[in-house]
Amino acid sequence: MKRINVEVAVGLFVVVGFVCFAWMSVRLGDVGLFDPPSYQVSARFGSVSGLKPGSKVEISGVQVGKVVSIALEPDSYEAIVQFEIDQGISLQEDVIASIRTAGIIGDRYVNITPGGLDELIEGGGEITETESAINLEDLLSKYIFQN
Repeated sequence: MKRINVEVAVGLFVVVGFVCFAWMSVRLGDVGLFDPPSYQVSARFGSVSGLKPGSKVEISGVQVGKVVSIALEPDSYEAIVQFEIDQGISLQEDVIASIRTAGIIGDRYVNITPGGLDELIEGGGEITETESAINLEDLLSKYIFQN
């Protein structure tokens, strides 16, 4: 009887450990099993220096999505960024998407400034108003080497 209790306890411990390991693998692997429903929106930027797929998309400091992919438009040499926006968030046609830095040397993220129009961007739509990433090295070189 005592041996069966020990075997059941060890079995439960192994099962709980396996479930914890599987949950941590899904969370750390950034697998979208537990993500809320979302829709995709794209935007064109002149420069996306430092932005990576998986970066945050924020409105007023609250994460409302993430960057899915970044590609180069071969004709215009602009970067096309695809976002996933949470389903409950509506974006107006005149929102402004800008690439910002979290802190002085932090990661890059996309900040969306809300607009005022009544028309909304549908899934698969495009944000037309954008602000590219500020390159700190270019600003410093202009300041140091100006005539």
